[in-house]
Amino acid sequence: MFVQLLTYLNHTYHWGFLGVFEYYSTRMVLAFITALLVTIMCGKPFIKKLYELKVGDRVRAEDCPLLGELHRDKNNTPTMGGVLLLFALVVSLLLWMDPTHSFTVMMFITTLVIGFVGAYDDYLKLRYKNSKGLAGRKKLVIQCLLAAGIGLYLAVPPLHQPAWPTAPQAKEIHADKVVKTKDYATRLYIPFCKKPVCHLPILLSVLFSMLVIAGCSNAVNLTDGLDGLSTGTVLFAASAFSLIAFVSNNFDVANYLNILYIEGSGEIAIYLAAVAGACLGFLWYNSYPAQVFMGDTGSLTLGAILGVSAVLLRRECLLALIGGVFVLEALSVMIQVGCFKLCNRKRVFLCAPLHHHFEYKGWPETKVVARFWIVGLLLAALGLITLKFQ
Repeated sequence: MFVQLLTYLNHTYHWGFLGVFEYYSTRMVLAFITALLVTIMCGKPFIKKLYELKVGDRVRAEDCPLLGELHRDKNNTPTMGGVLLLFALVVSLLLWMDPTHSFTVMMFITTLVIGFVGAYDDYLKLRYKNSKGLAGRKKLVIQCLLAAGIGLYLAVPPLHQPAWPTAPQAKEIHADKVVKTKDYATRLYIPFCKKPVCHLPILLSVLFSMLVIAGCSNAVNLTDGLDGLSTGTVLFAASAFSLIAFVSNNFDVANYLNILYIEGSGEIAIYLAAVAGACLGFLWYNSYPAQVFMGDTGSLTLGAILGVSAVLLRRECLLALIGGVFVLEALSVMIQVGCFKLCNRKRVFLCAPLHHHFEYKGWPETKVVARFWIVGLLLAALGLITLKFQ
């Protein structure tokens, strides 16, 4: 909204210096800085208020008893810090994004819906002593409904009409690199391949969107088990996808890199830059020893935002690479549960998710987090490299 006011003043009164705010790159930087400063400046009073409200987390170690001993100092640390993260994101969205663009609306709806689900889940855990929060099936249903709505909106041509490029350079871009209304949401890309490997049927495309968004949301939630672990890995993934969204919105760069041009994807880049800024600011308080946890309010929402971004950019498979840490964490839980039920209660890992397995092996928490961050950073860099090597 604020950026629209600046644009109006520039066009009405010809204040040329305001024209810089119309560039996506400028708004990306401003969104990053805004989210970072809001999170840091509001963090201390916010955490103080959480202490006053006694919004303290409890270590749940039913399946891994040693965790109760390892993390005994974490009891009563305030949770629901995700509210602070989401507040910073919404402020950045309102200031620096175009509120009339469909990508902005989808990001905003995702943040509100999944944020509410996560907050309600955290509330139930805090309100009732032995509660495990909102039932997993209920959360999954809401996540899938949101993803299905986004998938249908993109896949059904009468609902979503991406504008054709209007700049002269658009005529020089190959048809495979430009969004076509009728097949935008059905294209499936894989890393290192410049052309789509196939065009999915609409129903399958919607189901795939549901898998990506719900899966990423829950995978990030599973990763949120150590101080700063999920915050740092989301920071790397959001930064990488922000750059991908930015170059996808540029005619010349998209043509040079042989990637799909998506008009308006700069709005996605701005929001992901805000996510990166909010995560960096949250690390100020969430790094070891954590003063606050993001809770499901933050982890479910950040994961959903990454999933929606991947769907909008048609880079779902690339998300599995860049977010490889989340994939490994989710797979470790699935393998552990599957083997426990099917193989006479046998366990593959000492404890799941994967980060707890390394804690059981004697790694200090800080070492586990640092090494997972390194892996996350390497995967983000590798994901960016795939845009050139295709």
